[in-house]
Order: sequence, then structure tokens, then C-alpha cells
Amino acid sequence: MTEHLDVLIVGAGLSGIGAAHHLQSALPDRTYAILEARDTIGGTWDLFRYPGVRSDSDMHTLGYRFRPWTQARAIADGPAILDYIRATAAEAGIDRHIRFGHRTVRAEWSSAQARWTVEAVHRGETVRLTARFLHLCTGYYRYDAGYTPSLPGIERFGGTVVHPQHWPQDLDYDGKNVVVIGSGATAVTVVPALAGRAAHVTMVQRSPTYTMTLPAEDPIATRLRRVLGVRRAYPIVRWKNITIATLLYQLSRRRPHLVRALLRRAAVRQLPPGYPVDTHFRPRYQPWDQRLCFVPDGDLFAAIRQGQASVQTGRIAEFTETGLRLESGAELEADIVVTATGLRLLALGGITLAVDGRPVALPETMAYKGMMLSGVPNLAFTVGYTNASWTLKADLVSEYVVRLLRYLDRHDLDWCVPANDDPTVTERPLLDFQAGYVLRSIDDFPRAGSRSPWRLGMSYAHDLLKLRHGAIDDGALRFSRRSVAREADPRPA
Repeated sequence: MTEHLDVLIVGAGLSGIGAAHHLQSALPDRTYAILEARDTIGGTWDLFRYPGVRSDSDMHTLGYRFRPWTQARAIADGPAILDYIRATAAEAGIDRHIRFGHRTVRAEWSSAQARWTVEAVHRGETVRLTARFLHLCTGYYRYDAGYTPSLPGIERFGGTVVHPQHWPQDLDYDGKNVVVIGSGATAVTVVPALAGRAAHVTMVQRSPTYTMTLPAEDPIATRLRRVLGVRRAYPIVRWKNITIATLLYQLSRRRPHLVRALLRRAAVRQLPPGYPVDTHFRPRYQPWDQRLCFVPDGDLFAAIRQGQASVQTGRIAEFTETGLRLESGAELEADIVVTATGLRLLALGGITLAVDGRPVALPETMAYKGMMLSGVPNLAFTVGYTNASWTLKADLVSEYVVRLLRYLDRHDLDWCVPANDDPTVTERPLLDFQAGYVLRSIDDFPRAGSRSPWRLGMSYAHDLLKLRHGAIDDGALRFSRRSVAREADPRPA
């Protein structure tokens, strides 16, 4: 007999554990399970094991709204974040609801039955479950492989090549010359982490990225915790950081030249005298066209000042047996090459969707409030902010799902489905973001619309009002009962 649940959550990472916490706290009588493809909790924070792996947002906003972050370091390392997620799951008993080793591959909605039938692969066997509501917390990138561009002559290289997404735990880089290819958050993290033990680390970037130094510990948070206690201090620090991040983003969009000058000035102060800052730390794009790379306590700049690390900007001409050569003619010796070249996106975890026997083509759907799909009933997905902490949006999505389930029950409804009936709404990319990993795959994702509620907002304050307090029945959601569907559909249930 197929097991039936009220809610099925896919993914036991930061979003999935948060979704389960919101659900069972607000609706303790609901049955639910979490399907997790891997064998452990943590998602991204368990997968990534490269040296120095850390958050690229402060933990007072990357942490859950309902569970204060209590450690001193606001920019936390991966193991600390993983412990936080696992402790959250264990304390609430969420870990008892997780089905590990279940890779979700297909989900089909039946209007006649008002339920999803979900197929997952577990130890080579297909497992089927049914659920009234499906909440996908799968993130948006592939776990099995990162992105590596074509690197001419890489097969000739006699050293070790490593992608950070699959870092070998026994890799010995002590006293070795290391080249890190990339300039994004991963490269900016890996370089100073390796610099203390490697002979030298060179970051090779095709073009620069904006970097901004932040204190690893938040002194205001520390003082407030001491005076007010952890629980009362946490929301104050959280809103302080949300406000600062929002103002920085808005200033970047409205006065990009000012922010660009401020970031350049900060880099000059932290680099050696006469350093070619405009060559290596002045991007061609405007601030927040791509995500800023945060540097805790200026560790990247410190490694450069101390001669432990350096930056080379230019295109790679070819690899040699002992390193690589740039188009400028510069030759770099290397024992280890780290390809910090980005992610490969994967929409909704690669799950195949169907509604009443009809396959769902994701690029033909439109994202409602950045969390549901037009024409697809009783399904929510989580995509976080690109200009703020992922969890800020994840918490709001989970809260909205709870509100939606309550609304359905209160009005004796079985399902809801977003419908775009406005011909004046034009399509836009779901993620209006210029990062390479987004541009490579965005056409495989659902589309966004030109205005609310089809536009994916990047304002937490705006989403807070709409998702936590806005009307459920806003004209774009259609509601139905199973009996109505049976009368309209002659097919057997």
C-alpha cells in the first residue's frame, strides 16, 4: 500500500529543515516526511568540504528566524553551519522524519485524487509515496558535478587537478605551489585558507570580482547578547544586518560609481603600496550586477600583503606539464590546480513533473511570488535571494506554505494553482543576475513575470509584507475541491 502524507518535503539541507520546523510547529497534526538523496543532513554544508568553506552571508540572517545563532563568529565556517542545521533538526525531532538515500525523480499531480504521487529511487528500487502538498527544497545547483570550462591542454598537466565541490580530504598541499582558477566566492575563500600552508597560492582570474571586507565577528551582536541575552538580541542584530545589506544593495543600484569608488578605496588600504588594484580588483561590471564577495577580516588581502598569495588577471592560453601559461605570456608553476570555476544549475533538483498526465515543461511555466508554478497545483519551491541571505527567503516561503495550508482547510478546499490570465505580463528570467553560472542555465528554469505577483522580488521587506501578511486569495490563485474536479473530469480517479 502506498504511504500517504499531508506534506512531502524534498531536501534535508538548510531550507528543508527550516520548512519542516515551520510546518510541525504551526500544524503539529500534519503528517510529513523529508526525502533526502544523500545519506546525511546538511545539503550544501555537508557536500562542500574544501579548506576554509564558510558562509558568504552573516549567520544572523543566514540562520533561522526561529533559532538564534549564538556563536561569536558571524561569518561562520562550514562545519559550524552544519552543526547548527543538524542541532536544529535533532532538537525538534525533525531527523526522525527524514528518509535518507531517497533521490526524488518524478512527481505527478492527479486532480481527481487531489494528491501528488512521488517516485524516489532508494538503493536501486523505486519507492512511491503520495502527498497532498509538495515542497521542493532542493536548491538550484547540481550536487554531482560542478562547472569546469574548457581548459586547453589540461590533460598534459602532470600535477593534481581538484574541483572544490569534490575536494579530496587526503589532499596534501603543504609546501606546494597551488593555482586557483576563479574569482568568485569559492576562490576568494580557498586562496587565504591554503595560503598558510602552501608554498604559494596564485589566484588566476579572467576578470576581477568586487570584494568587501567584513569583520568575522559582529561586535554589536556580542555586546547586545551580553546585555540583553541571546533571544532578545538576535532579532535586533538580524534586522540591523538586513537593513545594512538592503541599503548597500540599493545604494549600489542607484549610485554604482560611489559604491565602486568606496570598494576600490577599501582595497587600496589593504593592499601593498603600489599594488595594481585596478588590474586585479576593479571589475568591468557595476556593483551587485553579480554578488559581492565578502572577505572576513580581510584575510585575502592579508595573504597578498604577506606574500603568501598573488593574483594574475588574464586568460589561460594553455596548460603545460608543470603549470599553465597565460595569454600575456606569464608562466605559472603549479603542483596543484584548483578549478574554482563555478556551479552547474539544476532546476527543482532535476525532478520530472506532470499534471494529470501532461508533462510540465518548466520554461513554459511562470513563477508565482518566486515560489509556485503556474498551472501546477499544491507545489512550492524555495529559491533564496541573490542579494541577501538564502534563509531569509526560505523562512518566508515556509511560512507562506503554512498559511496556504491553513487557508485550504479553513475553506474546505483541496488545492490551489497559480494562473496567469493577464496578457500584459511579459516574461523575464527567473534570476535577473549576471553571474556566469546563472546565464549558462537560466533558460532551463521557470520564467518570471514583469510585475507582481509573477516577478521574483529581491527585497526582503517587500516579501515580508506580501508573504507573511498579504492576502492568500489575491486573484492569481485558483482554488478547487476534489468533488468539483471529478464532476468536470470524466476520467476515473
